[in-house]
Amino acid sequence: MAVPQTKVELLNAMESGFVKLLTELASLPETLATTTDMEGHAKGTTMSVKDLVAYLTGWGELVLKWNRLRTAGEEPDFPETGYKWNELGKLAAKFYRDYDSLSYVQLLLRFETTHQELMSLVHSLDDGALYGRPWYGKWSLGRMIQFNTASPYANARSRLRKWKKQTSPRS
Repeated sequence: MAVPQTKVELLNAMESGFVKLLTELASLPETLATTTDMEGHAKGTTMSVKDLVAYLTGWGELVLKWNRLRTAGEEPDFPETGYKWNELGKLAAKFYRDYDSLSYVQLLLRFETTHQELMSLVHSLDDGALYGRPWYGKWSLGRMIQFNTASPYANARSRLRKWKKQTSPRS
């Protein structure tokens, strides 16, 4: 998939990736959602499908937080308060903990809500706001959104497909 360069391309990439991922998630029995035998986000770790959805939800909510803070004239801590870019495995574990109290179904609903909020954000902006200038370092806002939506949606779908092949004899 080509890297989106416009609002329309970003919206299409986000929605297409989201729909494909949801289709993949819907094909799993809920009983397997908490099985912790999928390759994790940090080297040498494992996670569950629920953790994977928590990770995607966490990053989506972070993007929304970054935008809220910037809109209010404040500078966000990137990637998150208390975490550095070289500590993304720790941040992934934080996301797993943050959503652990939700059921898998509740978490899926939260993920869907977060995705819709991100889509609304993109809809509210024009190409100039999304791609016309750097937003964080050299990256535009559109690219930061894509890094945390369409790209990880595709990665998550690949992880799920690989995991399903490995677990299918047991299910």
